Amino acid sequence: MSKNIIFLLLALLPFRLAAQSSWSLKTCIDYGLKNNRSNTVYANEKKIADAKAREALAAYLPSIGVTSTLDDNLKVQVSVIPAGIFGPNDLRVAFTKQFNTNHLARVDQTIYDQSLLTGLKANKYNVQQAQLNQRQNDETIIYNISTAYSQIFVYREQLNLLKANQETYKGQMEIISLRVKKGTALQKDADKVAVDYNNAQSQIQVAESNLTLAENQLKYEMGYPINTALAIDSTAASDVFIPVAPALANNSAFTADNRTDYRISQVNAKLLEIDESRIKAGALPKLTAYAQYGFIGFGDRLGPAFSGMSPYSAIGLKLNIPLFDFFKRSAQYSQAKYKRLNAQENLKLDEDKYHLDYENARTKVLKEQSNVENNRRNIQLAQSVFSTTDLQLKKGTTDLTDWLNAQNSLKEAQNNYLNSLYAFFQARIDLEKAGGTLKTFYTGLSSAHEN
Repeated sequence: MSKNIIFLLLALLPFRLAAQSSWSLKTCIDYGLKNNRSNTVYANEKKIADAKAREALAAYLPSIGVTSTLDDNLKVQVSVIPAGIFGPNDLRVAFTKQFNTNHLARVDQTIYDQSLLTGLKANKYNVQQAQLNQRQNDETIIYNISTAYSQIFVYREQLNLLKANQETYKGQMEIISLRVKKGTALQKDADKVAVDYNNAQSQIQVAESNLTLAENQLKYEMGYPINTALAIDSTAASDVFIPVAPALANNSAFTADNRTDYRISQVNAKLLEIDESRIKAGALPKLTAYAQYGFIGFGDRLGPAFSGMSPYSAIGLKLNIPLFDFFKRSAQYSQAKYKRLNAQENLKLDEDKYHLDYENARTKVLKEQSNVENNRRNIQLAQSVFSTTDLQLKKGTTDLTDWLNAQNSLKEAQNNYLNSLYAFFQARIDLEKAGGTLKTFYTGLSSAHEN
């Protein structure tokens, strides 16, 4: 029994170690890129593109068909041979019997069809489109995980500050309570501190709830089980997000081609161009070769119709020249043409829009980074003012109102810092998205905390 228990403990040890290990941003993204359920969808899209390529190629490969027919002519059709050919009277003759059987094998091979040849060019772009869609999905996963990860860091920072404030209020409550008992302070002063203490407790509960929601959101984006604990190491979040992309120092570094959505639009425009050419090529002649071999049988009863069959065969060419579908094809061609022109114009619009998005994101990062630095200095100043006021209160050179005002100023500075910190993190990841560098951002992350 003891051996079995030891074996079980050893077997569970790796799982316990895995559960205790911490997850950095990079390891979270690694897991998400492998386990997010959307990966299956885009992997299937890639398979669909491959199947479309095979379907388009199959139209230019030989097609083989076998058909068999059995006719029971309940009333045999009769033809008339006019009088004077075999006699003075019209002659009624049946050229078939009650039962007819026909078995035919036929091979058709397209020799020339420009519309099919043009359509084959789309195969490469269909595959590219599926690959770009997969890349875009990866970028979405990186963006969403990074956003949730930064939220966890900010909420943890908020909790630390709130708990520190609560401890300050708690200490002051104990001091005020003693003074009230001694008669050197009023009960209303103790009540004022108690109110702020209770408010801090409520804020802590809200922050803990927000932290849980952010952790659940991160698990969802990763494809991680919601009910399984996930130890997030967000201590290095500042080191991850604060470094500013080198492109910030050089406006000319941005190019719309870095954006996956722009490249998808380019591929879509190319597909529309191919579709336009394919419709235009539909006006050209189509040449097909065929070969067939079969057996045919006739009989007044079913048996002879199968036993007395005669073979036949043929080979030939079929030329199809479309002549009277001009108006339909012209309308289709016009639609395809203007769709292609619109796609090309939209590309130009997108290029300007993406450049604008990047410049705005770049400006916002610089602004939010400045706000973070200013608000961090304000916390230091507010903390210094509060420390001085706290010392004065202990010496009796100031009153509780000044102490509470200094503490509220410190809390306001902390809130401003937290808001600017989250805004900066969000602007930082938005910059990577606008610049089309989310993959580069991910690959550049440190894996020191990889579990």
